[in-house]
Amino acid sequence: MGITLVTGGSGFIGGHLVAALAARGERVRILDRQEPPEDTPPGVEFRRGSILDAAAVTRALDGVERVHHLAAVATLWDRDPTVFDRVNRHGTRVVLDAAARAPGLRRFVHCSTEAVMIGHPPPRRLDESADPGLEALAGPYCRSKYLAEKDALAAAAQGLPVVVVNPTAPIGPGDRLPTPPNAMLRLFRRGGPRLILDCVLNLVDVRDVAQGMILAAERGRVGERYILGGEDIGLGDLVGRIDRLCGRHPIRRHPVPPPLALGAARVEEWLSDHVTHRPPTASVTGIRLALGGGGFDSGKAMRELGYTVRPLEASLRAALE
Repeated sequence: MGITLVTGGSGFIGGHLVAALAARGERVRILDRQEPPEDTPPGVEFRRGSILDAAAVTRALDGVERVHHLAAVATLWDRDPTVFDRVNRHGTRVVLDAAARAPGLRRFVHCSTEAVMIGHPPPRRLDESADPGLEALAGPYCRSKYLAEKDALAAAAQGLPVVVVNPTAPIGPGDRLPTPPNAMLRLFRRGGPRLILDCVLNLVDVRDVAQGMILAAERGRVGERYILGGEDIGLGDLVGRIDRLCGRHPIRRHPVPPPLALGAARVEEWLSDHVTHRPPTASVTGIRLALGGGGFDSGKAMRELGYTVRPLEASLRAALE
């Protein structure tokens, strides 16, 4: 059996994907700058390296039959906004170029994001046909992932066996950063703000995303994209569920007008850029994504891949615990 390479295998989704692959008896290799989680299954090979290092990527591809490319800067704000294009777009180009030269490669799964589908004004429902265009996207993270996805699909058109997956907002256990969705859950686990956005989010269990990526490698059509989503939920309903799961009476909260939320985010982001140098509680990109998410349709992944998701309540409980 050939090797499955997971770039970014030490990250949140990557760690769950590595565990799921190893549980199937696959030979797994991680390429990442960060050490893998302590509970990484025995036998998983780890190679420290950056996707910006073409030589390291080429060496990591030796003997590989399948690639799951997840390595990326997954935050919505950074003191150096150029890092998004450098890692997410250029790094993907490095991996694609090396994969095109790798003998024996049978499948390349590129992990994109829901964020590349959200523009302004938002549609009522989002499926794989959504393409708002570069200028309509919410921020530098979204633009970098959009361009990386375009490069991946262009490589598929040129003969590389690429399948694209677009997870929505993954939640669940084992998030060491945390990523933005789990950071939001941690905030409301502590009570959170009394003013909240009137918006709809699509939350998905990270373990279901990992299984969806495996299914995409096995059954996905080359050159196609698949939304790996979960359940649409209004933010007010979500924080009410969090209150109940935390064993407290629901906290009274009030909707904040979108212009006010965006204005506050711009002020906080300016302070992060110039004063605190710490991530803002709510970034401008995060607010724009929340306001633009009109619900996601995972029907294509369910029909073509056999993708399934567990109840949101179970995922929330696991994430909060």
